[in-house]
This record gives sequence, structure tokens and C-alpha cells, in this order.
Amino acid sequence: MGNNILKAAPSSAGKKDVGIQLYSVRNEMLADAKGTLLKIGAIGYKEIESARSNKGNCYGLQPREIKSILSDNGMTLRSGHIHVDDDFQNSIDEAAETGQQYLISAVLPSPGQTVDNYKKSAELLSKAREQCKKSGLTFGYHNHNSEFDEVDGKILYDVLLENVDPKYVIMEMDLGCIINAGKDPLAYFKKYPGRFPLWHLKDMDPVKKHSTEFGKGNVDIAGMFKHAKESGMKYYFIEQEEYTNNAFESMTYDYNWLQKADIKM
Repeated sequence: MGNNILKAAPSSAGKKDVGIQLYSVRNEMLADAKGTLLKIGAIGYKEIESARSNKGNCYGLQPREIKSILSDNGMTLRSGHIHVDDDFQNSIDEAAETGQQYLISAVLPSPGQTVDNYKKSAELLSKAREQCKKSGLTFGYHNHNSEFDEVDGKILYDVLLENVDPKYVIMEMDLGCIINAGKDPLAYFKKYPGRFPLWHLKDMDPVKKHSTEFGKGNVDIAGMFKHAKESGMKYYFIEQEEYTNNAFESMTYDYNWLQKADIKM
């Protein structure tokens, strides 16, 4: 892979440090975790969110090792996706050791597309928050498309929002997923202000219904930032799961697109 793909535009004044969800480079992380982290750092990414993998939450690295690699290269492991399962306490312990701030449930702790299951999940998420609090971690939940299904006259995501304590369980809004599900994130920012301190920044191909490079889909990336304050956004992580060519080229493209965009927060 040529070095030219790693040349990124300098950061624009006033923009937050750009984050990346490591699921965007999931195969690369499994093949060479340290090398991949160095490459995304060279592109310009500063804020990192990990994702559970078949090599664990740290991709085969030790928690202190991944913390050291990132801090030595000007990056911060800010957040991590895990499951609320039998390994949850171990995930908490590892996250505390890395020094990260957020721990995010990537799936419902009680699966099933019913109102009762979403109420049960809200209860389980609230209990999980208590475990995280003991280790100084802020706990939250990340949405997909399915949370916006309507059952018995209720949007399931709304059931979740209305049954978890907003003071203790934060929401990470996946902007691409909610738009792909036919809903408006801005309506949620208005109805539930301040409840979305983390974003997954993602553009979506409206025909293929999957992620694409910034500016090629139907998500108004720059426009979303105008509502950052209303949503309570503190950090955002670029996530792209499908690529025109390969992950590193797409991650470089998205980073550079963001630097050139007229972003106002």
C-alpha cells in the first residue's frame, strides 16, 4: 500500500480532534494492531473507539500496551464497544486499565424486538451502569437500524430512551443507522436534548443501504455539526464499514473531506 494514502490535510482551527471507530479497520487491527494504530495516527485521527473482536477488546494487545501505543503517538482511547454478558466485568476492568472514559454496549443486553424486551434492556443497562461507575467509567448504548422499528404503536428506541436514567446511561447516536432506518436524528436531538454525547459519524449510500465515503451518500455530515450543542455531543468517531477500495483509503478520504468541509459547532 502506497504511502500517499496516509497524507492527510492539516487540522482546521476550531475543529474537534477527529475520532475513529476501529471497526472501520477491523480486519487490519486483527492482522496488525500496532501497525494499524500507527497508520491511523499518521492520517490524523486523535480520538479512538475500540470494538470487541475475536481477539478481545484490545485486539490481542494488553490494556496497558494499547494505552501506551496510543499515548506515545498523540492519540487517546476514549471509548470502547463491548457486550453486557458474562465477560462484562472483565471488559470493565480492561477499560479502566486503558484509562478510557466511556464503555458502550454494542448490542441489547436482552435481545428481541418487543416493547417488554426493550424495557428489560433499559433495566439491565441501568444495572450495568452501576458496575461501570465503580471503575470510574461512563456507560452508554449504541443504536443500529433495528431500534427504530415500531411495535405496538411505539418506536422501540423511544422505549429505551424513556426507561433509562439520562443522568447515568448516555446514548451514542449512529447518524448513518438512524437515517438508514428512515428517522431524523435532529428530531431526537430536539426531543431529547443533551442525551447524545457520542456520535458515530457515517455517510450512507441510499441505494445500497450501507456506508460509503463522506459526501457520497445521503447524510448531511456538515449540517449535523450545527446541532452538536443541542445533542450534547462531546466526541465523534468516524465509522465506515464498506469501502470503495480499502479501509485505509476510505479513512484517509473521510478525514480529508472533514478537514475541507465548512464545519460549525
